[in-house]
Amino acid sequence: MRRAGLLLALSGRAWRSVRMASSGMARRDPLANKVALVTASTDGIGFAIARRLAQDGAHVVVSSRKQQNVDRAVATLQGEGLSVTGTVCHVGKAEDRERLVVTAVSLHGGIDILVSNAAINPFFGNLMDVTEEVWDKILDINVKATALMTKAVVPEMEKRGGGSVVIVASIGAYFPVPGLGPYNVSKTALLGLTKNLARELDQRNIRVNCLAPGLIKTSFSQVLWKDKEREESIKEIMQIKRIGKPDECAGIVSFLCSEDASYITGETVVVGGGTPSRL
Repeated sequence: MRRAGLLLALSGRAWRSVRMASSGMARRDPLANKVALVTASTDGIGFAIARRLAQDGAHVVVSSRKQQNVDRAVATLQGEGLSVTGTVCHVGKAEDRERLVVTAVSLHGGIDILVSNAAINPFFGNLMDVTEEVWDKILDINVKATALMTKAVVPEMEKRGGGSVVIVASIGAYFPVPGLGPYNVSKTALLGLTKNLARELDQRNIRVNCLAPGLIKTSFSQVLWKDKEREESIKEIMQIKRIGKPDECAGIVSFLCSEDASYITGETVVVGGGTPSRL
């Protein structure tokens, strides 16, 4: 009787699996055979996103300004059995953006996904002390280069019948982080860029969404957490009493690039641990 019951239970599980698979409920590798470009993806949030997209079945091209960083990231991810290649790309340079696109197309035949993660912040201080040179640098890389990178991949996405773009902004777009005025402004601009691109590209079957991370523990954000006292004070006012991890941004991006998000465009997802209105 016990054996018969076990067989019945197993057969029931098998039948449920068949039903789920036939209905599309159980899908492995939601990004299978998709080709993804991720800028600034050899460290931090970008690296975590590249890893997750590859884990979910995509062929991922990582990029960074330095060849040694690209080589290290590619070796790490290929060592995990993932389909990852890479090339140097300074997103502020037209020739580098073009090379990134050409690399993806030559290696994998096209482009389905762009994750625009590259950003800089060479300034920490009062907004009234920001020089014109700093404004130019931040807006050129954080905003203009994002728009131009998207422009570069759109023709290749059209050839594939559509695609998905995810722009990485920041919670600073909503709640200005003290000392990061120009960076906050540039990330606010990305919310508007997302809305405009989504409206313009919808007829080409290209969805555009945005990720707004809160305080995530990376080398890029260390100015906010490297001081232990400051870190503890920030954690105290968070709803989730800790600083986020890069992996906690990656799954959201993979979802936004998948068919599960086929009816989502022009939206921004905040991954901020319940960040309050002031830090």
